Amino acid sequence: MKKLLPLSLMLLFSVFTTAQKSKIQPDKRLSGLDTALEKLLKDWNAVGFAVAVVEKNQVIYSRGFGYRDYAGKKPVTVNTLFAIGSCTKAFTASLLGMLEKNGKLSLDKKATGYLPALHFFNNDMNEKITVRDMMAHRTGLSRHDYSWYLFPTASRDSLLQRIQYLEPNTGIREKWQYNNFMFLTQGMITEKITGKSWEENIKEKIFTPLGMSRSNLSVKNMGQDDDASLGYTLKKDSSIKKLDYFNIDGMGPAGSINSSVTEMANWVITWINNGKFNGKEIIPESYTREAISAQMAMGGGIPDKESPDIYFSNYGLAWFLTSYRGHYRVEHGGNIDGFSASTSFFPSDSIGIVVLTNQNGSAIPSVARNLIADRMLKLQYRNWSNELKLAAAKATLRAKEAEKNKTSNRVAGTKPSHPLKDYEGVFNNPGYGNLEIYQRNDSLFARTSKDSLWLRHYHYDVFEIKGFDKEEGLDTSSGGTVLNFATRNDGKIGSLNLILEPSLKPLEFVYTPRVRSIGKEALQKYVGEYELAGMTTRVYLKEGTLFVFVPGQPEYETVPLGDHTFKLKVLEGYSVKFDVADNKVTGMSFIQPNGTFKAKRK
Repeated sequence: MKKLLPLSLMLLFSVFTTAQKSKIQPDKRLSGLDTALEKLLKDWNAVGFAVAVVEKNQVIYSRGFGYRDYAGKKPVTVNTLFAIGSCTKAFTASLLGMLEKNGKLSLDKKATGYLPALHFFNNDMNEKITVRDMMAHRTGLSRHDYSWYLFPTASRDSLLQRIQYLEPNTGIREKWQYNNFMFLTQGMITEKITGKSWEENIKEKIFTPLGMSRSNLSVKNMGQDDDASLGYTLKKDSSIKKLDYFNIDGMGPAGSINSSVTEMANWVITWINNGKFNGKEIIPESYTREAISAQMAMGGGIPDKESPDIYFSNYGLAWFLTSYRGHYRVEHGGNIDGFSASTSFFPSDSIGIVVLTNQNGSAIPSVARNLIADRMLKLQYRNWSNELKLAAAKATLRAKEAEKNKTSNRVAGTKPSHPLKDYEGVFNNPGYGNLEIYQRNDSLFARTSKDSLWLRHYHYDVFEIKGFDKEEGLDTSSGGTVLNFATRNDGKIGSLNLILEPSLKPLEFVYTPRVRSIGKEALQKYVGEYELAGMTTRVYLKEGTLFVFVPGQPEYETVPLGDHTFKLKVLEGYSVKFDVADNKVTGMSFIQPNGTFKAKRK
């Protein structure tokens, strides 16, 4: 039997229901917006996206479009979680603004003073780069994104250590250049000063007071949410393909936040209201004003025929600043595997727009943002979708023309200088990581901690790097990045050179032969004394490791390479190879850059 609700509860329920329905009142400026946004799915062959529009201190429009799960046909809602990528940066920088207000740091003091483990490429950078320089992308460092993207690690300490090997391509404060490492560093400064993780700081100081209870800081957590989007990309501009989540926990402060348009709306409302949310200061007002003021010129921002209303192009503190059809716009985009995002607001107009999509490198955030901004600001209609499609088509045509006019310097009929197995090994660059080269059938492949790549022979010891997809197979198209193997004085492969940062010289990855594992008992047969040019050389075991001692020199720890060969750990290009017959060791050879020297066993 049903029970009747008490009258007071029924009245309360009625009021609550009415409030829910009237929470977002229709706005005449946004009449027909649903249809216009729905059309973007078809225009850009997209799976799904969500938008939220705020004015002053309230949400006036929010809706999801398309699917968060394409195969399962699960719809996007206003609460669907998306990866927001680099929109994370403003969250990280805001933590430093809070610390400055509390007297814990100054944005204009050198960064290494707050984080002693931080070392730049040279001492001048160590002494002169300030926290503000890192926040405004004016350190002299170019992107170096392949360091963390191709060679990811969950260890922030390991990533921080790479910075000292990243070469600058210009002077400090001479040029604006985007760099994700500088936001990783800001997160670590926060950790050092507060004694809490970056994640704990974001949750405690931003998520909790803004009611962002479902937002999280790792795709591990996002994948466990019942209303989280999958990520997608377009193959050949038409075929929708699902992408795996890309875990960037190590670089988290630069881009690992996942959120919904509902909760990101609270973040934008806070910025529109000078750092306050529901009347309470979350971000210091003094910092918000600095953050949305020009700190570095990105370019001239000169008007042209296609964009006659652009008058400046600057960067604040984790925000892009530009003019938009006569209005001051603050914005930051975000892109990470399978997702694109835009967070923007117009401080003089008290309007904010959030667009999140599950399409990789998508134009939808820009198109939807502009379409909505024109309506909110009562500007003349422009078909942004067509304009951006036309611009993309022109860029594609220019690329094809450039490809057509490109001449190849490939020398036909050449072959590698060594058998393919000689190229196998691990190649290391301390600013990037390990690149493992291995042979499969008649081809060489390269493996990073993220991807496998096919190395197609180009000429001599130069190989083209091609994609290798487990579903689609090898990429056989022409062109692409090349790597060049180099030999040592002894004729063996010593390194490879690879252009990963176009504004700098090729990066050198030094060759390390693949290390073999040998048990203590197997090593015992090499132990003994050997006569070398009248001297007695000793080979002995210490804690399961083989050591070689030559009179007058330090003891040398060795690393087993197989085939009775051991590398001297601290000397590049030096090794010993034991002579073995009938499983008995009769002598050894010292292999050095200046020759090979034989020693008889005593």
